[in-house]
Amino acid sequence: MLSSLRLVFVLLLLLSLGAAQEPVGPVPVQVPVLIQDNSFLIEEAYNQEDGVIQHINTFQRLTGSGDWVYSETDEWPVRSLKHQLSLTLIAAHAGGFPNSGTGWGDTALNYRYQLLGSGQARLALAPRLSLLLPTGDPALGRGSGGFGLQVNLPLSIQHSSHVVTHWNAGTTWIPQGRNDANESAAIRAVNLGQSVIWLAKPRLNFLVETFWSAGESVVSMDKTRWSQILYLSPGIRWAHNFRNGLQIVPGIAAPIGIGPSSGEKGIMFYLSFEHPFGFARSRP
Repeated sequence: MLSSLRLVFVLLLLLSLGAAQEPVGPVPVQVPVLIQDNSFLIEEAYNQEDGVIQHINTFQRLTGSGDWVYSETDEWPVRSLKHQLSLTLIAAHAGGFPNSGTGWGDTALNYRYQLLGSGQARLALAPRLSLLLPTGDPALGRGSGGFGLQVNLPLSIQHSSHVVTHWNAGTTWIPQGRNDANESAAIRAVNLGQSVIWLAKPRLNFLVETFWSAGESVVSMDKTRWSQILYLSPGIRWAHNFRNGLQIVPGIAAPIGIGPSSGEKGIMFYLSFEHPFGFARSRP
């Protein structure tokens, strides 16, 4: 049960990344740009600019439980910096279900509103609302079993030319979650996160992220149990800029379980492709 719960938490976390990796704008043809958007676990408060889309790939494996999750997210601006839509797809394997194999997890449809600031501002705020779709099979440990809503509030602060922090607070509600025995109950989760980014060079960043979540799992009909996860994750990311406007950002991180997740370790790989796309640009 705990292995399944850990995977559900990781799924919810990666689903939230549908809005977590928002670039500031198109890559200038000849001028290198800062990497402001490519965090791994913590959501930044920067929306896509008009006409620029991003494709984000992450892979995370936990060595203790054997769980692994792959996510792919596409982010699209909606006529301006103020509005953004994104879609997150998940593939997963639950270590606690040795015969389940690999398959689809839950899906997220995300909307973000740039309430304050942007990637060029000292302070930015961009609330997100996500619709969670139960495309994963809870009997195989790959989903929550019901439709849900997730709200997250990311805050980004530019402290200096070399230091940025990001702060998250959010909640998830699934009115009718299910377990592997097809028993159902309403489940809730809350999350907090914080990261410190060191902009060592314009195209090379070091980061330390902290993510905590507490959530319910279905243990029997109309009964749930609370549990927690807490991870500290150091990482590195770097950028490759091309003359045609394409920016490729690889990254790697090593999540370490602390507190309630003590003893758990993992590895995370990140790969982002960002580029201008005419179809995504607003029309007069």
